[in-house]
Amino acid sequence: MPLLQVANLRKVYGEHTSVDGISFDIEAGKCVALLGPNGAGKTTTLRMLAGLLQPSSGLISFDGGSGVDYRSLLGYLPQSPAFYSWMSGQEYVVFAAKLCGISSSEAGRLAADALEHVGLKDVSRRKIAGYSGGMKQRLGLAQALVHRPRLLLLDEPVSALDPIGRREVMELLRGIREETTIIFSTHVLHDAEEICDDIILMNHGLIAEQGTLSRLRSQYSLPVIRLSTGMDEKALGWLQDLAHRSFVEQSVIYSGSATLNVSDMELARRTILQEAASLDISLLQFEAGSSTLEDLFMKVVGA
Repeated sequence: MPLLQVANLRKVYGEHTSVDGISFDIEAGKCVALLGPNGAGKTTTLRMLAGLLQPSSGLISFDGGSGVDYRSLLGYLPQSPAFYSWMSGQEYVVFAAKLCGISSSEAGRLAADALEHVGLKDVSRRKIAGYSGGMKQRLGLAQALVHRPRLLLLDEPVSALDPIGRREVMELLRGIREETTIIFSTHVLHDAEEICDDIILMNHGLIAEQGTLSRLRSQYSLPVIRLSTGMDEKALGWLQDLAHRSFVEQSVIYSGSATLNVSDMELARRTILQEAASLDISLLQFEAGSSTLEDLFMKVVGA
């Protein structure tokens, strides 16, 4: 039985429908990425799952029970978490544990464990005001994990971080997913490919596509060649001409660069390299591979 079942979930604000009757199941032990452009309904969906918003209609069932308050079994990290900057990291996580109904003695022990888990043990006594952005995001994870939830909901957990902070948090999630079911929204598609089992792709309040990452890759993956040239007239004209070749099924050509979905990779590769050499066109980039999750994203949302 799935850990979480969502059926015909809907949220309406006046004339605007933010989430329009979506349904999906989440299996225990999975890491699921909730993808979609701004305004797709991702945050509204997570807030309804977290019990912070009342759905307009639909059903959320946790571990086989519907209408049961399961919030004590959830961990939640909003996109922009707020902290009491005058508290230390230890004080804040103890406070979060007590809000979950944990006794003072147990809260201290669990807080210390959570802070060690996210790599903040050595700065746990420091005031939060002195924490970096990456440290604050790890602190947010600690408060979401302190009561050892069965399901962790994360709203854009790395969007505001620099590359080092993002890498730190992604490594943490890689370890956390071994113990806890995770749903997280993100715009960073590489992160979804890196750690997720399943994808739910939303657009305009609806689920545009969902399934295992491996199935979606197999279903939508196409041979693709990416190349770029100089900006001289001959090179630009050649790129435009490539788009009309028999082996090109789709093309995007812009400012000296081309992305070509091809039907015959070997023919396309041989033709392009031979023509570039014979026409004395410098290839600044030539990459042959298959379409990525980003290509799927752009195709499904109609961008």
